[in-house]
Amino acid sequence: MRALRKNKITNEIVVARDGVEALDLLFGKDGQPPVKPYVVLMDPKLPRLDGIETLNRIRANPATQSLPVVMLTTSDQQSDVLRSYKSGVNSFIRKPVDFTEFTNVARQLGIYWLLLNEKPAADTPSGD
Repeated sequence: MRALRKNKITNEIVVARDGVEALDLLFGKDGQPPVKPYVVLMDPKLPRLDGIETLNRIRANPATQSLPVVMLTTSDQQSDVLRSYKSGVNSFIRKPVDFTEFTNVARQLGIYWLLLNEKPAADTPSGD
């Protein structure tokens, strides 16, 4: 969050602590409307429901199947990269451990996914 704020990314940021919570936000739960993000940043090693299975459920649902998903992780496991792409991830980025380097990655992510990338009109977040 600090790296995103440092880069003046002003979009609302919603944080899910695990895969189950992420799906609850994306699909809506207990009468809450679903969150419609521009992009989902997620780690393949999420608790409760891992990022790969969370991604599989996102891709299986017509309402979220075209939602951009980026795996952002410190994992250097090639198996995580392969499983992510086989499940339909849009990008896989190794998160630098150094905060300054990570801040630069966050800036580039913000520029690409929030400014340059064009989503289908049906997937535009509400209010835009």
